[in-house]
Amino acid sequence: MTLLASDRAGRGEPLLLLHGIGSTRDDFSALLPRLAERYDVLSLDLPGHGGSPAVSGPPTVAALTDAVEADLTERGLQRVHVLGNSLGARIAIELAARRRARSVVALSPSGLGLPSERLHQGLLMATARTMTRTLRPALGALAGSPVGRAALLAGMRARPWEASETEALAMRGGFADSSGFWSMLWWAVLQDVPTGLHRVDCPVMLAQGALDVVGAGQTPRYLALIPGARFLLLPVAGHAPQSDAADAILDLVQQTVERAAPLRAGA
Repeated sequence: MTLLASDRAGRGEPLLLLHGIGSTRDDFSALLPRLAERYDVLSLDLPGHGGSPAVSGPPTVAALTDAVEADLTERGLQRVHVLGNSLGARIAIELAARRRARSVVALSPSGLGLPSERLHQGLLMATARTMTRTLRPALGALAGSPVGRAALLAGMRARPWEASETEALAMRGGFADSSGFWSMLWWAVLQDVPTGLHRVDCPVMLAQGALDVVGAGQTPRYLALIPGARFLLLPVAGHAPQSDAADAILDLVQQTVERAAPLRAGA
């Protein structure tokens, strides 16, 4: 098989990073070196984003998870810790239901939106796609200044000007250039209904930015569906809080990995 495009760094227990729809693995570029101080970090471009090919059929959450799971298997990785955001967090939870995760930190996972919330989310994603396609020739220049980054990442981060140029340019490989974007938005976000989450057997930490204008109230709804899941509200953070709450995310990953340790010892 063709491996998904990736960055890999560090040593230790395996940690998988999964970005959201309309972005790329560069969304985690600032966090990756810090995480690599403790873990063997694998950051992937989801199918149809960045350097990864699209899936052959409808890009449902199941199909996207199949591709990620096959990639892990090809790399010789069985169960991994996972940090995901938005659609990436939803896929992380699906990996846990398939028992391929040691632990999960899910930042604003999609999947449990009410009809009105799905409509709102769809409109925001469609607007971002249209805007970045229109502005594509200027995205490099915009990403190079705090004002430009604020414009590009408004709605995704609470303090978008603090994101790096690389993080902002993830919008180009994601929203602007992603193949099959509309199909993925329909199948993997707007039509997705999670099932089988009672099978999750690893620690799951759910987190959502207090200023998330994309995810609405979806994240805490997972508490009723995932055994033993916990929830944390991140203050002054948006839908993709990687730069808004970097230290808090690092702490959540470490705490959740530590919660998984007794389970591994007893296995």
